[in-house]
Amino acid sequence: MNSLIPYSRHLLDEDDMAVVNAVLNSDFITQGPKIKEFEERLSAYCCAKYAVVFNSGTSALHGAYFSAGLSSGEEVITSPLTFVATANAALMLGANPVFVDVEYDTGNIDATLVESAINSRTKIIVPVHFAGHPSDMEKINYLAGKYNLKVVEDACHAIGALYKGEITGNCKYSDMTVFSFHPAKHITTAEGGAVITNNPDIYNKLLMFRTHGITKENFMGEPDGEWYYEMQFLGYNYRLTDIQAALGISQLKKIDSFIKRRREIASRYNRIFENNPFFDLPVERDYVNVSYHLYPIRLKDKYKVKKKDIFSRLLKMDLGVQVHYIPVYLQPYYRKLGYKKRQCPQAEEFYAREISIPIYPAMSDMDIEQVAEKIETVFHEFDK
Repeated sequence: MNSLIPYSRHLLDEDDMAVVNAVLNSDFITQGPKIKEFEERLSAYCCAKYAVVFNSGTSALHGAYFSAGLSSGEEVITSPLTFVATANAALMLGANPVFVDVEYDTGNIDATLVESAINSRTKIIVPVHFAGHPSDMEKINYLAGKYNLKVVEDACHAIGALYKGEITGNCKYSDMTVFSFHPAKHITTAEGGAVITNNPDIYNKLLMFRTHGITKENFMGEPDGEWYYEMQFLGYNYRLTDIQAALGISQLKKIDSFIKRRREIASRYNRIFENNPFFDLPVERDYVNVSYHLYPIRLKDKYKVKKKDIFSRLLKMDLGVQVHYIPVYLQPYYRKLGYKKRQCPQAEEFYAREISIPIYPAMSDMDIEQVAEKIETVFHEFDK
């Protein structure tokens, strides 16, 4: 019996388990020294000044938007081709997501369309680096400067990717960068996320936001004693544990090898599937190095109409394929808010064609060959 080859999977080894066990036997399993250590290692990896870790990528997005000053009635421009959290974090603050269509090949927000969506209510532009391919940040940064807007990079797919030779997360073209450490991502803390920034004011707001809005310095009132603390705004319990931070530290040490393997697998797929008649391959623009969180294929016209059956057949062949993503505004909740179909036709077309096939560092060469053979078999079955 064949075992399922998932579309993505974490890779843990004995080193990871050892550091977790060490924390379990220490004095701190949460709110201890491993949090700060993980944050310092993250910021150093990204060539940035500050990192603040959260208990999920979603809470990191929430914190980033709050720290950018987003408030009720304001707008966030983003891509509809993303997980719902990117937009939901704006709704949590009473703001409104504004969806801009995507590029047909990368799946990233089309930077040439962003300016037309900007108005007096716009506060933040949130490019999503789909599948690990950085968006056109130079153009987005220019627009942000022109209209005095904040930029938050949703890089939950893209830790370790390069834009114009520089690491994603350095915040050269943005105010903040958000990462996710879900098990499907490049490195994992089981659940977790982070916000990277070079701005000290944003950094301090993020620290407070993840801990109920509480601070033990820069008081508004007169301290009663050394125990004194203040809640200065409404925050949340979004803290990561030391157990998770220790795992993150261990995983971060291996991130370069993880990304190297993802790129090797993508290159192998590119050679195997070159000029195939069934689907188009993901692209890599000449100004980026993709970190390949996903390997998204896009079905050609003849097979687009058969996507549902092709997907089901691939699953039956023990390939854990997935689709990324249903455009956010098509979700019932967003439809109730007044969002309409066809507002981003390229995103809907991308969704109609996209299937993510397996890619993760633990894949063996034999796994890659099996994936390719099964995909070829299935598509030939539908080539009739």
